[in-house]
Amino acid sequence: MGVIMEVHFNDEDKYYLAKKKVENIKGFYGNLTSFIVVNIVLIFINLYTTPDHLWFYWPLMWWGVGVVFHGLKVFEVFPVLGKGWEERKIKEIMDKEKENQNKWQ
Repeated sequence: MGVIMEVHFNDEDKYYLAKKKVENIKGFYGNLTSFIVVNIVLIFINLYTTPDHLWFYWPLMWWGVGVVFHGLKVFEVFPVLGKGWEERKIKEIMDKEKENQNKWQ
């Protein structure tokens, strides 16, 4: 039983949301770059110091999972965390705040 609410944003709100999205994308690419550089260094250290015992794949794997989820969220692959969901949640919270203010007046 979902209620679909239409949310309208003015130009200032749209600019803020676009800026926030760009910052999130930039953060993802920073994370991805760090992931690549650090893991190349870890692979080199592992192969140089203890080539008979490979451990570099553990941070590669777990940090990689984090990078994948970060990318899925930033590029809105998860529908629950996407733009439409955020807008509806913002509207819902604002409506509840308005109701609470009206109760106490």
